[in-house]
Amino acid sequence: MRTLIKNIKDLIQVREPSINMVSGADMKILPTISNAYLFIENDVIVDFGSMNEIREIESDITIDATGKIVLPTWCDSHTHIVYAGNRENEFVDRINGLSYEEIAKKGGGILNSAKKLQETSENELYIQSSKRLEEIMSLGTGAVEIKSGYGLTTQAELKMLRVIKQLSNNYSIEIKATFLGAHAFPLKYKDNKDAYVDLIVSEMLPKISQEGLAEFVDVFCETNYFTVAQTDAILKASKRYGLIPKIHVNQFTTIGGVQVGVEHNALSVDHLELVNDDDIKLLKTSKTMPVALPSCSYFLGIPYTPARRLIDNNLPLALASDYNPGSTPSGNMNFVVSTACIKMKMTPEEAINAATINGAYAMNLSKTHGSITKGKKANVIITKKVPSYSFLPYAFGSNLIDTVLINGKSIH
Repeated sequence: MRTLIKNIKDLIQVREPSINMVSGADMKILPTISNAYLFIENDVIVDFGSMNEIREIESDITIDATGKIVLPTWCDSHTHIVYAGNRENEFVDRINGLSYEEIAKKGGGILNSAKKLQETSENELYIQSSKRLEEIMSLGTGAVEIKSGYGLTTQAELKMLRVIKQLSNNYSIEIKATFLGAHAFPLKYKDNKDAYVDLIVSEMLPKISQEGLAEFVDVFCETNYFTVAQTDAILKASKRYGLIPKIHVNQFTTIGGVQVGVEHNALSVDHLELVNDDDIKLLKTSKTMPVALPSCSYFLGIPYTPARRLIDNNLPLALASDYNPGSTPSGNMNFVVSTACIKMKMTPEEAINAATINGAYAMNLSKTHGSITKGKKANVIITKKVPSYSFLPYAFGSNLIDTVLINGKSIH
């Protein structure tokens, strides 16, 4: 199947294959070709350029994108979309004044989701999760990471990861699986937390490895959750099974999570609502991608990741949705990009770079996703007619997507 998209108002995020991510001042640069064409063969980008230089191209499908912008699909590197039910009651609790931590202490939060998931069949869990996956695909996400972590027993964690694998087998979107058994401590281990760490290390990890259910491992390294020492133990054990670290750090407190992440060559450190000078120095010496989750800050009313401080210190930054039932019940990356501009003072160029090429890096997908590059997957968003790409984050409440192509095919 050959598809030609012609008369593109602006073709943005055009990159050379050698560029895997952008940092610092380079994040303000968004390479663009105006009055452009894009040629796709099967599931791959094979050519693009100015309409003034277009050659004769035979295509099976031709799309006229007059007045429209074409950009790579969003790369959402942090989600929890495999979950059961919802937590709207906690939403009301927060309105009535309870904090995230207070809700967790009275049995809500992650433990609430874990109870629901343990009681839900694998088939029902798949049905619920597939609807969320289809929704984010329609909103322009073309690659996504999905974590476990609402199981908190060996059986339930395996159930979640099997559902993620089934989704990956059944949908065209690229899905990366992350084992997050260290998301919270089950009640039975509240007085012996190291025993749960031992369960993760001695039982969960070997079984996950045996079935090939995850590429990444994650730990919620935070006060009242997993200590730096416990995080270190889990990451050390995970290396024996070839799992790549991606960890939750600095959401509510700074306890040394960035340091342990960098020491283990974590692919990304996610949240970073709080950042200190030592964190910035460590990140500068690493290849670890900082990842901000602005819709989580929006929903919980907590500080936003200090994007300006990170970028102005010549660091890269990725944006992700954190789609989950408790703190971010939305996977709308268009809203994420808008919120980053409005609340984190990122420029449209920085936000789009963070949600595409840098998001791909945070999932080990730099070679195939995140930019308009010959040889990469033909995953693109075609907008409705808009005056410029800055209009996308500006009109934060509007659906400005006309068509989404994943692997060269329009999704519906």
